[in-house]
Amino acid sequence: MKTSVKICGLSDARNVAAAVEGGAAFIGFNFFRRSPRYVSAETAGELVNELPRHVTAVGLFVNPTDAELETVLAHVRLGMIQLHGSETPDRVDKVRLLSGLPVIKALGVASARDIHAAQLYENHADWLLFDAKPPKDATRPGGNAIAFDWTLLKGFTGKTPWLLAGGLTRANVAAAIKSSGARAVDVSSGIETSPGVKSPAKIRAFLKAALTAARSK
Repeated sequence: MKTSVKICGLSDARNVAAAVEGGAAFIGFNFFRRSPRYVSAETAGELVNELPRHVTAVGLFVNPTDAELETVLAHVRLGMIQLHGSETPDRVDKVRLLSGLPVIKALGVASARDIHAAQLYENHADWLLFDAKPPKDATRPGGNAIAFDWTLLKGFTGKTPWLLAGGLTRANVAAAIKSSGARAVDVSSGIETSPGVKSPAKIRAFLKAALTAARSK
């Protein structure tokens, strides 16, 4: 069974090339200014223009205003938008309408109740992304290198496709895929040498581990 991989938080050509060459299906660009992975719309636009057609550029936003979305979209040829804040189903609908793009809605998970809450986004989001709930003192909603109980996703019966995120690394991605049944995974902190600093070698190693695990399912 094929598993797709999203490499998120990229901001330079060398790491984008490593992700593309390694087989990433999605590449994420983080437009949340408080994140160490933030990239400007101008830089992201240049990087996206070099992507092959089979790789989808995803723009990550946290509770963006219409103006913020429009500014980025004016510079960046995105293929999808990821909402990683407290956006409601109604806001997801409005972002889809404004952008004309499919939307991934990220949801924090700490218990089975959080998985069941994902049903609120059925018929609104095009994809869901299940990430670990951030610590109470966290300054950002994701990218905190924290995993949750992957087996909780065995009980998800929604029709919306989804990605697994949160604390994934080269060492644990195979177990995560097996435990959760994920057909798509998302990594950011697990391919870094320090917050916001990506490693081409770690990107390639993660992709190899994830895609090899997928083929062995």
